[in-house]
Amino acid sequence: MSEPRRSLARLWRAFNQHYDELFFVPYRSELRRHARDKEEAFVSLCFSDVLGIPNPVGYYTLELLPEMLERFHDWHIRQGMDHSPLDGFRCC
Repeated sequence: MSEPRRSLARLWRAFNQHYDELFFVPYRSELRRHARDKEEAFVSLCFSDVLGIPNPVGYYTLELLPEMLERFHDWHIRQGMDHSPLDGFRCC
């Protein structure tokens, strides 16, 4: 690639970075909050059978439990529970 093309590519990347910062930074916190709310609802759905809440899709969410155990600690802390609400499961 020739030198003018490299400098043009560098200039274009810098422009894109500044464009993203200018237009998307004000919305990033809202997007993160929305993603966190969706994840909290999903974790609640996955662990609802374990917490004693009837879950009509419990059979399908059962295979997700091993993957969701890593996120469980962060979830119950965000929900205001100091310790795990599950009797046989200690994550803290």
